[in-house]
Amino acid sequence: MRYSLKQLAVFDAVADTGSVSQAADKLSLTQSATSMSLAQLEKMLGRPLFERQGKQMALTHWGVWLRPKAKRLLQDAQQIEMGFYEQHLLSGELKLGASQTPAEHLVPDLISSIDNDFPEMRISLGVKSTDSVIEGVLDYKYDLGIIEGRCDDNRIHQEIWCRDHLTVVASAHHPFARREKVSLAQLEQARWVLREHGSGTRKIFDSSIHHLIGDLDVWREYEHVPVLRSMVANGQYLTCLPYLDVERFIEAGELVALNVPELEMERTLSFIWRADMAENPLVECVKREGSRMMKGKPSVL
Repeated sequence: MRYSLKQLAVFDAVADTGSVSQAADKLSLTQSATSMSLAQLEKMLGRPLFERQGKQMALTHWGVWLRPKAKRLLQDAQQIEMGFYEQHLLSGELKLGASQTPAEHLVPDLISSIDNDFPEMRISLGVKSTDSVIEGVLDYKYDLGIIEGRCDDNRIHQEIWCRDHLTVVASAHHPFARREKVSLAQLEQARWVLREHGSGTRKIFDSSIHHLIGDLDVWREYEHVPVLRSMVANGQYLTCLPYLDVERFIEAGELVALNVPELEMERTLSFIWRADMAENPLVECVKREGSRMMKGKPSVL
């Protein structure tokens, strides 16, 4: 083999950043050394791996083909180096992306469990909407994602981790809070504050209600759950959130779960990873620890 791991690392860094100068900073190399390594790799392979698009370096179809294979080799090299250096079979960094609900309620316990059993394994965490986590996995920003709902992209493998459900909530002083049952007509008359489009929560809510109510009065859309909770608790709005996000506020009497018999909003929380990714022991470790963590818990959270 004529190419080196350093050349593949340069290729990977340029693909990640879209810039030779940023790749040089990432690898602590000079820009000229970075450019030279990339040029040598392209010459050895006999194919252009990038083309310039303005100030950005975009992958050619050859670069797209090479990227997952280069990632795999670099990952294996890191495992070998870290494994022998630290004398731990599971070591190195895993980049995890998670949507808001699992990130807040489940991921902290998952990371703590892994820290106890595999102290040399490092987990970086990005908290994004479901759509952004999927994009991050596809763009190699994350080795593993945790999302709400389904992903139908055939470039992604998906494995159900657990299930939760959404609930419609109001403040304790909202007129609907005292009703034994709330009708669809009453929901249609209410003011709503909801998660933004692209979030897993919003997708499930929209798919559950669109065939029942033609036009909801949506006043505001926000990314952050605490904002929605506070607006509902202190105003005359309704919202729909995962039960995990509102459970303790319902128990404290600040929010009330409304009984809407027509709405059933159970959903899945799933691990996702690239279909073309080679077996990664760090990914397998997180999934295994996640499954162990859920044993003995209710089937629907």
